Amino acid sequence: MRIGVLGSGLMGAKLGTIFARAGHEVVFSYARSNDKLKRLARDAQGSALAGTPDEAAKEADALLLAVHWSRIDDVLKQAGDLAGKVIVTCSLPMDAGNTQLIVGHNSSGAEELANKVPGAQMVSAFNTVPSEVLFGVFEARRKSMRPSLVYCGDDKSAKDVAARLIHDAGFDPVDCGPLRIARYTEPFALLVGQLAYEGDGGPELSYRLERFAK
Repeated sequence: MRIGVLGSGLMGAKLGTIFARAGHEVVFSYARSNDKLKRLARDAQGSALAGTPDEAAKEADALLLAVHWSRIDDVLKQAGDLAGKVIVTCSLPMDAGNTQLIVGHNSSGAEELANKVPGAQMVSAFNTVPSEVLFGVFEARRKSMRPSLVYCGDDKSAKDVAARLIHDAGFDPVDCGPLRIARYTEPFALLVGQLAYEGDGGPELSYRLERFAK
């Protein structure tokens, strides 16, 4: 598939690299410098390019949305018309200080994004796993036991695309149902972050929890 990466920070850079190494064509976009995008494309060791958000979105089979919540409107504006696109979002609706969710209870960040991009097919995935374990999971993808990774969305074909990307990244995809289930997975992502960055076990602890949750 052709994957456009909207946001090339920790999650976008690592997942884009993994998708390229798994055989997909990847376009990295939206970073602090074009040099970083070019470096990511070069180091991905696959079919990867650097581009602008609209170039990443053009002819993409799927988009990975991986920016801070404060930059959502800007990157969507630069990406242009996304009607009909499959968007896999790992962006959480966090405040400026990354201390708390600013959307919850009766909605979720994923649902708010779906409202911002009418006509696109939104799937929430990859926000319940720390970026630090992504390469390790990918490298161990041929082992019989894979860590589970949840995803949710309203469109079956879009969820099929997301499930393939989750599988290609080395995880066992677990369909949690419609997009509104992101109201539960997004707070769970904060629990994972608490375990990964504030607890004694580090990011690998959250990896072990997901691995043996099945």
